[in-house]
Formats: sequence, C-alpha cells, structure tokens
Amino acid sequence: MKFILLFGPQAVGKMTVGRELEKITDLKLFHNHMTIEMLEPIFGFGPDLWRLSDMFREEIFKTVAKSDQYGLIFTYVWAFDQQADWDFVENVCNIFEANGAEVILVELEADIDERLWRNKTPNRLDQKPTKRNVEVSERNLVDTMKKHRLNSIEGEIVKDQYLRINNTNLSAYEVASQIKKCFHLE
Repeated sequence: MKFILLFGPQAVGKMTVGRELEKITDLKLFHNHMTIEMLEPIFGFGPDLWRLSDMFREEIFKTVAKSDQYGLIFTYVWAFDQQADWDFVENVCNIFEANGAEVILVELEADIDERLWRNKTPNRLDQKPTKRNVEVSERNLVDTMKKHRLNSIEGEIVKDQYLRINNTNLSAYEVASQIKKCFHLE
C-alpha cells in the first residue's frame, strides 16, 4: 500500500498532477475538493462543511488503508503556520502507517503568475464548481498566500519519502513521471 500526500498552495496543479499520476500507476486519486464540492451546496463554507469533510476523509482513509488496493493519492493545501494542518497531516499519515503503508510526501510549488493562470483553466473550473467565480477564487488565492505559509522551508519536512518539485514550467505529465520514477511506483 502506498499513500501519497500531494500538497501545495491553491492552483499549483495538485489535482491535475494527481490525475496524471493515476493514469500511469495503479494509484487512485482522492482530491481534496471531492468532499468540499459535495458538501458546499448544502452547508456553504461554514463549520459543518469542514467537520463533515474531515469525518468523510478520515473514514475513506481508514477504509483504503485496510484494503488491498495499491494505494491512494490525496491532495491538500497545507498551511505550515497552522498547527491544525500539521495535526491533520500527522493523523492521516498515522492511519496509513499503522496499516503498513508506505507514506510519500510530494510538495508542489509554482510562481504566483502561473498559479493565477491555472486558477482559470477549464479543467479546474469543471472539477471544482466552488472555484467558478474566478474573481472570488483569485482573491482567496492571493489572500491565503498573504495570511499563511503554503510551502515548506528547507529541512522542515523530515520524512524520508519526500520530494519537492517546482512545476512552474513543467507539464502535469512530467511531474507525475518524476514522482513515479523517484518512488518506483507501479
């Protein structure tokens, strides 16, 4: 069992890279907006959405970790200045490690101009309805970047199985291929 946590700031390409990695491996993609998009029409972006989203995610992680599947890719925006995000990542990794899974952390980073461009791509808007108000989504992207640190600093991630990729000028396929090669994924 493999668990890949694919993380980085909004519109860095996590879902798109995850889809490409899913195509060239036996891994399944569970991108973070799958729970958000299901719950937002009912609850808006209030506390019930986040509580239920966390609950669904944890149950999915536990079920996959105990299964005979090859593995799972999960995407996440990790605010490194928020202890709750560190706790979430530790909990998720523990779920998989407790079931004998290999945990792999892959961090994506890209220039802000590239991220702002990616924020408007048809694939993103198709898969993430809550991003379709591009003006609001763009403002959120910029505001979040000002409020939180969304990429690690050198040496902060201490896992053995860790890779950081600046994908500003790389295709999603190129990034997925690097990940597959680096971690010898099937």
